[in-house]
Amino acid sequence: MKRVAIQADDFDVATELAALEQLGGGGIASFTGVVRGEGGLIALELEHYPAMTQAQMTRIVDEAMARWPLLGVSVIHRHGRLEPGARIVFVGTASRHRGAALESCAFLIDWLKSDAPFWKKEHMSDGATRWVAARAEDEAQALGWKA
Repeated sequence: MKRVAIQADDFDVATELAALEQLGGGGIASFTGVVRGEGGLIALELEHYPAMTQAQMTRIVDEAMARWPLLGVSVIHRHGRLEPGARIVFVGTASRHRGAALESCAFLIDWLKSDAPFWKKEHMSDGATRWVAARAEDEAQALGWKA
C-alpha cells in the first residue's frame, strides 16, 4: 500500500492508521504535525506547484519503500491557509517489525521538513507576513539520512 496525498482538506488520523494496521505488520509508526500558534501567528499559508510536489513526494516514498521492508506508507501534506492547531502533515509506515517502521517514518518526516517543495508564509496578528526559511536543525537532521 502506498498513499501520497497533497490536499487542502483535513485528514482523519484514525482512518490512516487503521488502513496501515490492516496490512498485518507488527509495527506501525506515525507522525502528525500541527500548526503551532506561537509568537502571534494566526495562520500559515502553504503554496506549492502540484505536479512537482506530487512527483517529489512519490519519489521519496518510493525511496523509503526500497530502503526498508515496509508493508505500507501513507503520507499526507496539506496546502492552503491553515490556522494554529490544524493538522498539516501525516506520515505513517507499517512493517513487520518496529525498527523499520520507526526509522522510515523519521526519514520521511525529516525529508518533508527539509526538502519538500512547499513555500510557507506566516500571517501574524499585527498584520505582518513573512516567508518561512528552512531551519538549520531540520536540514542537519535530514543530512544524517544521506550518509
